[in-house]
Amino acid sequence: MNALPELARSEAKVRTSASHEGEVITVRLAGEAAMDAMATMESVLASLHEKAQALGVASVAIDLTQLEFMNSSCFKAFVSWIDRVQQMDAQKQYRIRFVSNPAILWQRRSLHALQCFAAELISIDR
Repeated sequence: MNALPELARSEAKVRTSASHEGEVITVRLAGEAAMDAMATMESVLASLHEKAQALGVASVAIDLTQLEFMNSSCFKAFVSWIDRVQQMDAQKQYRIRFVSNPAILWQRRSLHALQCFAAELISIDR
């Protein structure tokens, strides 16, 4: 497993880290993604998209098990990222798997909405 330090951030109340193993990039989010974390989320997701394309991975896993809160602005950054993946040629698209914490209510509701937005790309592990 190779760490991806360019995707690691510890700003505001949110922390990110990432690793790459085989055909999968895994990004872990922890803390709170409140309004002051919006720029961080946008930056991490843009870097993630570039890295996923450069490495030609088959999937990206987003581990939210330690993310207690995400506001709508940060959530919108995920919608924009998923839209960028959808706009890619089908053969170059990578799948997105969210690893959620079922004890955190916002994740159940919000991740379901994301999955409806791009059912062909997104899966959710509970």
